[in-house]
Amino acid sequence: MGKVFTKKCESEISREKTIVRTGIIGIVANVFLAAFKAFVGLVTNSIAILLDAVNNISDAGSSVITIVGTKLAGREPDKKHPFGYGRVEYLSAMVISWIVLYAGFTSLVASVKQIIHPETPDYNAPSLIIVGVAVVVKIVLGTYVKKIGTQVNSDSLVNSGKDALMDSVISASTLVAAAVFLIFGISLEAWLGALISIVIIKSGFEMLRDTVSSILGERNDIEVVKGIRQTVTSFPDVQGAYDLVLHNYGPDAWNGSVHIEVPDNYTADRLDQLLRDITEKVLAENNVILTAIGVYSLNSKDEEVVAAKKKASEIVLSHKYVRQMHGFYLNKAKKIMRFDVVISLTAKDRKAVYFEVVEAVRKAFPDYDIQAAMDTDFAEE
Repeated sequence: MGKVFTKKCESEISREKTIVRTGIIGIVANVFLAAFKAFVGLVTNSIAILLDAVNNISDAGSSVITIVGTKLAGREPDKKHPFGYGRVEYLSAMVISWIVLYAGFTSLVASVKQIIHPETPDYNAPSLIIVGVAVVVKIVLGTYVKKIGTQVNSDSLVNSGKDALMDSVISASTLVAAAVFLIFGISLEAWLGALISIVIIKSGFEMLRDTVSSILGERNDIEVVKGIRQTVTSFPDVQGAYDLVLHNYGPDAWNGSVHIEVPDNYTADRLDQLLRDITEKVLAENNVILTAIGVYSLNSKDEEVVAAKKKASEIVLSHKYVRQMHGFYLNKAKKIMRFDVVISLTAKDRKAVYFEVVEAVRKAFPDYDIQAAMDTDFAEE
């Protein structure tokens, strides 16, 4: 287990260094671009190019926030926050979303003012070449930052990359506006600026929506769930993995619990070793820390119990919204039957389905006290 934790820590350190390095590249590139565009905007009297320069400054600020957020998220757990500070990255991604929104609204206001009180731009070849180079730089920078963000699962970097790519569109549009003005003598950049501002605002809202969704807590990642179940059930004596619940404490920081079903002839020491092996293997292969593993005992000796389980399972699974039955236990002496029934989240009234299932099983086993628990599949597709 120690080696696995060491590898996990090394991976986290490597991820942090990658994000910081990418953020610094973004800061340097955006500061230079802002300086060039501000100069060109002032010389040519172009509101679009000046707004583009302001956007670059906001992008540099986004990179600073990304770095600070990553550093704060990497702090060691303490008494107040025993699960660490990983979720700070979601907050930094949210701040970047607000910056994008602010830039969009600011650009829209400036563009509308320019529409009401138009000014004639004064384009020249050197200034347009600089803007053209800026377009290429922004496309390369945005693609690179977004790619790295996806690789290290950093919402902040992904948002910064999207913002940079959006800026490349803005820069390209100024070239289009300049071409239209030079060829036809028509100034469209204020109208174009307004249109682009609306696109930026829309992008900012989408970023904010996705970040808020992550903070609220989304369903378990399907691929992560499948991977954990495959790992757990790879042990020969594990007959099933159920009730998997994952808690996210930042990108790639998962804790969870699961129930397994094993034969009823397992001794305590043998079961203890199995649980330790499962925990270690899940951490090594799926990068998830299992904080608890519950155990269901699978009756393998009493044919009457096996037959009762089969019959109850057929009844339960015959209902439309039932996804699974597990944790079956039958006490013949006390006349108690227990099991968990997983009811789909798509059912309009899950409780109604639950009561219907319990009543059906009760009719089939009138002599037994039916103790069924309604369960949820948190990774339901």
